Amino acid sequence: MLVMMDADSGKVLQSFPVSDGADTNVFDPASGMLFTSTRAGKVHVFHEDSADKLSQVETIDTEYGAKTMALDPKTCNLFLSTSDFGPAAGLKGRRLAISGTARLLIYGH
Repeated sequence: MLVMMDADSGKVLQSFPVSDGADTNVFDPASGMLFTSTRAGKVHVFHEDSADKLSQVETIDTEYGAKTMALDPKTCNLFLSTSDFGPAAGLKGRRLAISGTARLLIYGH
């Protein structure tokens, strides 16, 4: 769940569902775009319409495990890291990364 709240009062202004394993939120003040990456292989994209309102723009399919993310403010490219994963295992159904398969994903416009 992505929650927008008033930092002074703690009041929840809006909330949006996002896919499992949300890890990183990145905000680009120049464009007003907010990006949320998740372990499920999605980047949820929002636009800050005003100080108290977000609009959902789109959801980008990436790859499973691509949850760690950074934004280059010069190019507006998003960088996400992931790897290949084995089958789901254990009680929580987590998939373990396969050694030596790490890679960088780059998304731009």
